[in-house]
Amino acid sequence: MRPSGRNLSEMRPISIETGVMRHAEGSCLIKVGGTHVLCSASIEEKAPPFLRGTGQGWVTAEYGMLPRATNTRNRREAASGKQGGRTVEIQRLIGRALRAGVDKRALGERQIVVDCDVIQADGGTRCASITGGWVALRLAVNKLIEAGLVTSDPLIDHVAAVSCGIYAGQPVVDLDYAEDSEAGTDGNFVMTGAGRLIEVQMSAEGATFSREQMGTLLDLAEAGVAELVAAQKAAI
Repeated sequence: MRPSGRNLSEMRPISIETGVMRHAEGSCLIKVGGTHVLCSASIEEKAPPFLRGTGQGWVTAEYGMLPRATNTRNRREAASGKQGGRTVEIQRLIGRALRAGVDKRALGERQIVVDCDVIQADGGTRCASITGGWVALRLAVNKLIEAGLVTSDPLIDHVAAVSCGIYAGQPVVDLDYAEDSEAGTDGNFVMTGAGRLIEVQMSAEGATFSREQMGTLLDLAEAGVAELVAAQKAAI
């Protein structure tokens, strides 16, 4: 039995509210169970230096967690003068994931920065950030299209992510914190709307896993991502 009482293949409730930030070109508040992430997308009409003159654009991401997003207060990283390794790793993952769904040449020589701020954490914050970050990105790109600043849609497909793992010997989807902290195997699956894999992060934290179990987790991830993509479509 899962701590939440969910079935092995059951996702937490998903909600995505768009237009939650007045000034951002695209924004949403995504809630996946007890994990809530505020996502915004900001358009900058210049590409980063390494792409200038190439005719290509760029999508990057920044990630952060508010001090009381968890059950104890975390010190603001700004107070220490640098980002922690976990933060850097997660925001690089978000950027890689979102870029996989972008035609950088169609975007033109500009940059879109996606900010993901966790206001409440209960497991799966990077996955919720990717899923909500894509919605914010979609809304920002829509404004470029409406303004005639791009001639074709730069977004190739939806991008969403879900966690899966082995908890109490059973494969489960969309781990909350209680499961994530006890899981023998934990992984994150980033996929397109068409079911293509972008990135898989898997590790045996308490017990090794078999190829058969890996296949089961992938099946769970495909179904979970399909639910997330449906929520993205409903939101926009």
